[in-house]
Amino acid sequence: MAAVQAGATDRGELDLVIVTGISGGGRSTVARALENVGYYVIDNLPESLVGQAAELAAAGGEEVRRTAMVLDVRSRAFMTDLVGVIEDLRKGGFKPHLVFVDADDDIIIRRFEKVRRAHPLQGDGMLADGIAAERRILEPARGSADTLFDTTHLNENQLRSRVEEAFLAPSTPGLQFTCMSFGFKYGIPRDADYVADVRFLPNPYWVPTLREHTGTDQDVSDYVLGQDGAEEFVAAYASLLLGTTQGFEREGKRYMTIAIGCTGGKHRSVAIAESLAKRLNAAGFPANTHHRDRGNE
Repeated sequence: MAAVQAGATDRGELDLVIVTGISGGGRSTVARALENVGYYVIDNLPESLVGQAAELAAAGGEEVRRTAMVLDVRSRAFMTDLVGVIEDLRKGGFKPHLVFVDADDDIIIRRFEKVRRAHPLQGDGMLADGIAAERRILEPARGSADTLFDTTHLNENQLRSRVEEAFLAPSTPGLQFTCMSFGFKYGIPRDADYVADVRFLPNPYWVPTLREHTGTDQDVSDYVLGQDGAEEFVAAYASLLLGTTQGFEREGKRYMTIAIGCTGGKHRSVAIAESLAKRLNAAGFPANTHHRDRGNE
């Protein structure tokens, strides 16, 4: 291996993020958000040049120590073996973090129709054909992603905020958590690392004075957390998560989404997610909350 140049960054110290995902999923928004938090972003990079770009970033010193590369199927040199490229980087001493951006097909179709453009793999077929072809190509990369952003229920500003929260250089290194509440009636979040079901707790919806409130309101929170087993569940779940942090950090994980579900995502899951985030923060792990379905009812 060649000697490291003066001012260069050791390969293992390079903060290297690889971004890919379904067209229309929000890659451009992710790229802008990464720029906002200090990454040098290389857009539309062919897979065949990823290794060279990583070498140049490592040799470039502090100015490009945080580098992000955005790859998509528009590139003629897209080799459809991104997983192999990532593995080659790791063998070369780099520690790449793969981010995948996705959304439900109907949302992707709606976004393409809004901007009135064809899918890059559509050819002479239908828009849905192009999306299906791209999913087949990217399936291995999706399965290997370190971080998955499901943008089905996110607008551009919400996605930007989540990316910035996840990749803002922390004052203290370590795993960061997002405790997300959701309603099972609206579907399980696809970007969750862990999913918990709190429908075992009585539903405040059936209490007339609480029905119109949400789990962030003190009266609802007191009701939910005052139920038998609620505080014990939060304590046990926090302990389980904290028991995994050392291993995930060793594997290069930097951001985890913990999904807490109830029926509608308005009362129980919101209160429990807020309580869980407080416990994780108290244990020294940055944790924020995101209430996906709180406004749906």
